[in-house]
Amino acid sequence: MSLLRNRKLKLYAARVVHQFKLEWPVFINVNLGIAMIAIAVVLFVMPNRFPDLGVTGIAVLSHYLFGISPVWIIASVNVLLLAWGWKALSPRFVLWTTYSVFIFTVMLKLFEYLPYPPLEDRFMVAMIAGFLKGVGGGLIYRYGVSAGGTDIPGMVLRKNYGVEIGQFNIYINFVILAFSYFVVGLEATIYGAVSVYVMGVMVDQTVRSFDKRKQVFIITRNPQAVSHFILHELNRGVTMLEGRGGYSGQERPVLLALLASRQTAVLKNYLSDLDPKALMSVCDATEVMGSGFKPWKSL
Repeated sequence: MSLLRNRKLKLYAARVVHQFKLEWPVFINVNLGIAMIAIAVVLFVMPNRFPDLGVTGIAVLSHYLFGISPVWIIASVNVLLLAWGWKALSPRFVLWTTYSVFIFTVMLKLFEYLPYPPLEDRFMVAMIAGFLKGVGGGLIYRYGVSAGGTDIPGMVLRKNYGVEIGQFNIYINFVILAFSYFVVGLEATIYGAVSVYVMGVMVDQTVRSFDKRKQVFIITRNPQAVSHFILHELNRGVTMLEGRGGYSGQERPVLLALLASRQTAVLKNYLSDLDPKALMSVCDATEVMGSGFKPWKSL
């Protein structure tokens, strides 16, 4: 009986270790991303009375109106949203989002003790805030994690009713920005909108920069040698497709590989020496899912 129990414990421990190896990059990126968002909110958004988005937007407006610390609003609202979305969302998403919300509230409180940067140009402040929030959000979203807020009901509505998350967030954030006009005035609302736009651009760019690869097609007289180079020198996978020349009718294997930009340059140099008559086609693959690339669980 004890032998069976020890075996089960070993299997459980092995699974925990394996899961930790898979999730530790998520831990690092979530902490870094949350820190950037918290710095943007505490040191750039709030001192300049800019509006914000989602639950954070509601929290900063409550702070402007009633002097309530955003920490309490963000924590309490996200607890309710997570409890509501627990059954509809995946356990991994809920657990990581719970951790993100906890770290966010802690960092918001800690960063309140930091001195505000002495910047008088409010347009520059809006740009910096949008940049920090966008890069931070991109680091989080690329691993299928959320910082909480309106992402939670958005995902529940998408799963249950097919509502697009982007469309849902547009409506919610439009209402928050519209209400901000009556709290902070037109000028601050415009600066806030600029910050939101920059944030959206940077989120997309950050997510794409990590997932972007070069999709390479190669036709060469030495497919075996090129395949060996890609597999063992570049440490990337390669697929050999069956091809046939349209003019000659001869069979010509076509190699397909997904590489980083640096690896593509190395492969070009190798091909130029090995087979100067080889044909190599390179195009951008904006997102690659699967083994060795972005995991499917990040969706």
